Amino acid sequence: MENNHELFMKQAIELSENNVKNGLGGPFGAVIVKNGELIAKSANTVVPSNDPTAHAEIAAIRLACTALNTFDLKGCTIYTSCEPCPMCLGAIYWAHIDTMYYANSKEDAAKIGFDDAFIYTEIDLKLEKRKLKSTRILANDALEVFKLWQITEAKTHY
Repeated sequence: MENNHELFMKQAIELSENNVKNGLGGPFGAVIVKNGELIAKSANTVVPSNDPTAHAEIAAIRLACTALNTFDLKGCTIYTSCEPCPMCLGAIYWAHIDTMYYANSKEDAAKIGFDDAFIYTEIDLKLEKRKLKSTRILANDALEVFKLWQITEAKTHY
């Protein structure tokens, strides 16, 4: 059981600060802990890696999964220097992380140019109303694969 919430949060904030001071990317850091032990930590590496998904939370989740040799992070806690964007929040849910602590709010992030409100707005819209043009094609072909998945016995649920 983690009892050093402030210590772990300070580590996440320190990662975000180092990122800014060293010109490595956005001011975001994340730490993942299990049973009071640091499992993984990362800062945002979007710019140096040219990867728009290289947010601190995503990177920390990937490192934690590798360290624990699992895709299921039940029993883990994530400490993030800022309330996660929709992508990272989704990843936190998909990873089954039990608890999240955050420092800056999404409103704080918006004030410095990291505003994710448009994504939340877009998600609520019908596909044809979104800015991202989306067209469904080959649905029947793709549904055949879903049918195959349903009858396949050798599968891992996640």
